[in-house]
Amino acid sequence: MEKVKTNSHSALELEHEQIPPSLAGGWRSVKYIIGNESFEKLASMSLISNLTMYLLSNYNLSGIFVVNVVQIWNGSSNIASLVGAFISDTYLGRFRTLLYGSIASLLGILTMTLTAGLGLLSIGAGGIRPCNIAFGADQFDTNTEKGRGQLESFFNWWYFTFTIALVVALTGVVYIQTNVSWTLGFAIPTLCLAFSTIIFLLGRHTYICKKPQGSVFSDMAKVIAAACRKHNIKASGKAFYDPAPTELENIRLVHTDRFKFLDKAAVIDDLSELNDQGMPRNGWRLCSLQQVERLKCLLGILPVWVTGICIFIVMDQQNTFGVLQVIQTNRSIGHHFKVPPGWMNLISMIALSIWIYIYECIYIPLTRKITKRTTRLSMRQRIKIGILLSILCMLVAGVVEKKRRDSALRLGSFSSPMSFGLLLPQFALSGLNEAFAAVAIMEFFTLQMPENMRTVAGAVFFLSLSIANYIGSLIVNIVHRVTSHKGKTPWLGGHDLNQNRLDYYYYVIAALGALNFIYFNFFASHYLISNKGNGTTEVQLGHSIPESCEADDEKVLDITGTKLRAA
Repeated sequence: MEKVKTNSHSALELEHEQIPPSLAGGWRSVKYIIGNESFEKLASMSLISNLTMYLLSNYNLSGIFVVNVVQIWNGSSNIASLVGAFISDTYLGRFRTLLYGSIASLLGILTMTLTAGLGLLSIGAGGIRPCNIAFGADQFDTNTEKGRGQLESFFNWWYFTFTIALVVALTGVVYIQTNVSWTLGFAIPTLCLAFSTIIFLLGRHTYICKKPQGSVFSDMAKVIAAACRKHNIKASGKAFYDPAPTELENIRLVHTDRFKFLDKAAVIDDLSELNDQGMPRNGWRLCSLQQVERLKCLLGILPVWVTGICIFIVMDQQNTFGVLQVIQTNRSIGHHFKVPPGWMNLISMIALSIWIYIYECIYIPLTRKITKRTTRLSMRQRIKIGILLSILCMLVAGVVEKKRRDSALRLGSFSSPMSFGLLLPQFALSGLNEAFAAVAIMEFFTLQMPENMRTVAGAVFFLSLSIANYIGSLIVNIVHRVTSHKGKTPWLGGHDLNQNRLDYYYYVIAALGALNFIYFNFFASHYLISNKGNGTTEVQLGHSIPESCEADDEKVLDITGTKLRAA
């Protein structure tokens, strides 16, 4: 088989040609991007955190119907991320997609009725979610050690800053929505979205804006089609179509042995497949090796992606059933103040922020001082801890729910005399689950993809959230139908949790988390990249990767700038 060169896009082409590269990018740009994300999340979470309460109080919907509405809307918003990624990569670029997404979200919250407003907010989320992380990552030069270190910290600080903004503001917003006025309560996030857009535009002269290079989705479809059309041919002894790199390519993805069936898409079965310029006559029959390897990168993250879906299913429970639990507890502090149920989501955010601050500002500097080198928890360790925390979260929630229900039934009342404070641990555990697992998975998706696929990485991350929403809704409906069979008391459904067995449902989700831990530990974890610095090979334009660096079926590539690392 003909020796193959390797690849990844690393073009730092500026849409704003007048900006000197030395004055663009880095933390000077990222502060605007993080500011935009913080206020956008403040606005959207002001709605999401209290949407369950809003639907219950204004539309008198049953608990199970509210859960379905919230999860399906969240899922639709995340599905829109795929469309946003396609538009960004093919037509608009990340800067414009982010800008238009912010404007759509602003229009959505301005027209906040249940249909039109939620629809526009989903469109806006589709533009913002896949591009924000990718656009932030674009600002760092990952060809340097400093840039790679900055990128690694960026993921944690991205989560930390908008969470702090939410903790500070949502206490007031949710309280106003619940106790003062829903109209005023929606006006505040509207102003936050406007402020978010203004902040983003203020930094426009500092951004590194890469031009759209075409969507990889169409390339992936071509690879699959070409591989299927050539499924009968034998690749041995035949050459691959591997054209010379363009000016935008300073490195090339190494040819791997995994998913070998796809290699057939790049096999030149007959010279007639090429025209006089050496280009494929039919892109749906012959693809380049680089197109094949980009699809392999996407397929390589799928095992970890499945793990993420199961983790996010657990995280969703506190936004819906957790809030319903709070409603039926004693929420009084003193004689005159009741805690709004939507405030409980702040506990998750506070726990997440505290851990990230401890990790970045105490743990890492302390270990650096002791060991004389930077020591971080590996992705494998963080995801394992996150899964264990998700299981513990559901077990704690089940035990507390039984105590809440029993105390309410003893008094024959709708609300339990049990204090809402006993629900704090399950919300905190949900936040720590996100801090460990979600951040690590987001980081893995971004680093696993070449630079020109980072928007796809963002879309895939939010797609996992979307599928978690839909699967969560499906599980709720299945559990309701099965447990209410032949007139039995259902575990879920109705307006009163005291008539249900929510604790049993929590134990089912905990069992799902246990299966996820086994799956990740014995299968998916083998697809994670290594944190270690060994096995790293510099790839210069026009040079090939040494054979010792080629990955086998159980190895993946960490692409950061011009580095290719075999795990």
